[in-house]
Amino acid sequence: MTDRPNITATSGATPAGAAPMILSDAPRSQWADAWYQFRHHRGAMAGMFCFFAIILFVTVGPYIWTVDPGALDTRNRFAGPSPAHPMGTMQLGQDVMAQVMFGGRISLAVGLVAMFITLLLGTLIGVLAGFFKSLDGILMRLTDLFLALPVLPLLLVIIMLFREPLSQRFGTEAGIFILMVTVIGLTSWMPVARIVRGDILAIKEREFVLAARSIGTPPPRLILRHILPNVLSPIMVSGTLAVANAIITESALSYLGLGFPSDFPTWGKILIDAVQYTERAPWMVIFPGVLISLTVLSVNYMGDGMRDALDPRIRGR
Repeated sequence: MTDRPNITATSGATPAGAAPMILSDAPRSQWADAWYQFRHHRGAMAGMFCFFAIILFVTVGPYIWTVDPGALDTRNRFAGPSPAHPMGTMQLGQDVMAQVMFGGRISLAVGLVAMFITLLLGTLIGVLAGFFKSLDGILMRLTDLFLALPVLPLLLVIIMLFREPLSQRFGTEAGIFILMVTVIGLTSWMPVARIVRGDILAIKEREFVLAARSIGTPPPRLILRHILPNVLSPIMVSGTLAVANAIITESALSYLGLGFPSDFPTWGKILIDAVQYTERAPWMVIFPGVLISLTVLSVNYMGDGMRDALDPRIRGR
């Protein structure tokens, strides 16, 4: 028995009667292919660079621009943008750029932690409702109940009831942060649950799931190993949207005076202070407003790119 000859690509002519060889790249893994698709999505890449630039601005920036965000300079009240104050000053002479950097940390932290709570609850309830038929009716009626509740009045009531107890137990800043992310997460999981449930209802009837069931795969392993990886696309897209929703909700609550205290200048709190001085000092509104808009826009573009990269039906493959 002789070994089969190795076929290698050469620069010579193709032998007569032989079909020309077509060389192709080695197949990429699922995640490598998703990254390839994502980085060829111009909007997603622009959004990613913008989002990471904002993160660097609010995390690294205070070590470069070392102005105290709470320092008062009454001689420079409502000073316009200048080399001394690149984003101008506020009504008591506070540096707007220092305030925006400090407040950005809080706003982004609220968005990311609330997103984690939203995805955790939504994915858990969606998986249980989609996989276990006996739980579907109960969990979906619970989801419909939460969807029917008016979100903003509910947020206001919960914050008014629990703000003082949590502030006394954990401190003012920590208590409000815990309350804020918990309330936003508990009122935002419903769309994620419905999306995950719908995908699981379709996927659990696929051949590979039926084959795994036929060999006795237990439900936890079946969910974690075979079903959940196939619904990562809508989960990750919902996560990007949840970040944007949480930042906007925090800004709205701060605008209503139910957010962090005055010495904690989140982006929404800065906008509250700037409303009555819009005509006199428009930079107080422009800079935090632009950062909120850029953050939400960049996160949404990243979500679009993740959807296109992780869903083979959209890629047409």
